[in-house]
Amino acid sequence: MNINLLKKHAKSFYWASFFLSSKTFNKCSSLYNFCRTLDDIVDSNDTLEIKKKNFIDFKKDFINKNLSNLIIREMWSIIDSENISRRVVIDLFDGVETDLEEKVQIDSKKDLLVYSYRVAGTVGLMMSKILKVKNKEALKGAIDLGIAMQLTNIARDVFEDKDRKRQYIKPDFLSIKETINESRTFYEKSFNSISSIPVRSRFSVIVARRVYRKIGDYILKKKNIDNYIKAGKIYVPVFGKITQTVLSLFDFIKLLFVKELNYDNHATYNILKEEVNINERL
Repeated sequence: MNINLLKKHAKSFYWASFFLSSKTFNKCSSLYNFCRTLDDIVDSNDTLEIKKKNFIDFKKDFINKNLSNLIIREMWSIIDSENISRRVVIDLFDGVETDLEEKVQIDSKKDLLVYSYRVAGTVGLMMSKILKVKNKEALKGAIDLGIAMQLTNIARDVFEDKDRKRQYIKPDFLSIKETINESRTFYEKSFNSISSIPVRSRFSVIVARRVYRKIGDYILKKKNIDNYIKAGKIYVPVFGKITQTVLSLFDFIKLLFVKELNYDNHATYNILKEEVNINERL
């Protein structure tokens, strides 16, 4: 487990992790290290041929349970202890592999949602398993939260991705704004599902959701593409994180009154269903 990786590369999650038990935090860190290893393979400065080889080797080591690799050993420990479907992890590999091309371009909402499910919805689902969520309706909401966060990432990193020859959305402020608005739908749909997380871990997810969603607000404040470019990578500052953490107390109280949970993002579910059988992954 490398906590420094989480602290350096996932500032919003690291902030929220203070509200987790040490045992749960360690498992979440191990999951993050696994995902980060995949990202680092794809985002390295190596040639595409080398990156593809490293990806294939890492995938083979995972499938063959090469437990001499600490990151893979910890990941399989989580899969076994939390009853995570192996298909979910393969979905993650499939999503990351999408970026192993000379040029990546996504041209439809369906492809954007499928990609976002694979690289982030899967992580939301696995995180929920670590947090001991059992309700299948809530697990679908966890996928929505992962997708919401990925759409936020895509809206924030348009020109960083462009430098890597990846275009998930058009590089203009209207497309960025539309993507953030789309992410808000997923943030809203995910909210009630958090009520199924055991109380001990619930506040951490509430905080992570609020802080990450706030990134979109900071992006919209730029108002045009020139200000967006000048801003560089947009984060929520410490004062903003503190504010969102305080506001999360009200969300925590509100969720105590959720009595019945019904998944209601069926439009998205139907789009994803064309490519992925979500029920088999839960």
